[in-house]
Amino acid sequence: MKKEFHHIGIPTAKKQAEEIHLADSKMFITDANKSEHHIEWLRYEAGSPMPKLLQTTAHVAYTVDSLDAALAGKKIIVQPFVPMAGLRVAFIEDAGAPVEFLEFKK
Repeated sequence: MKKEFHHIGIPTAKKQAEEIHLADSKMFITDANKSEHHIEWLRYEAGSPMPKLLQTTAHVAYTVDSLDAALAGKKIIVQPFVPMAGLRVAFIEDAGAPVEFLEFKK
């Protein structure tokens, strides 16, 4: 399975420029592709269904060619979902740290 670094996600309480609202997840994110160092800022609304681990701990994210293969045998903390058209993501926990896998539709 091919896996390539995509970004690091950092939780924040501070509103960021050009936030993208993910209504179903009750959160705001920034576009890591617009950051020189591939940083994605995450700001959560009250009542967000995302795990507290994600809301309080930075995560590393990788693009994968097969999300299902990347998740096989892993401790899944956020089941696969589609936050925006053409993208399917999920989160696992690895040694107490969250890791995100992103599968972009080709």
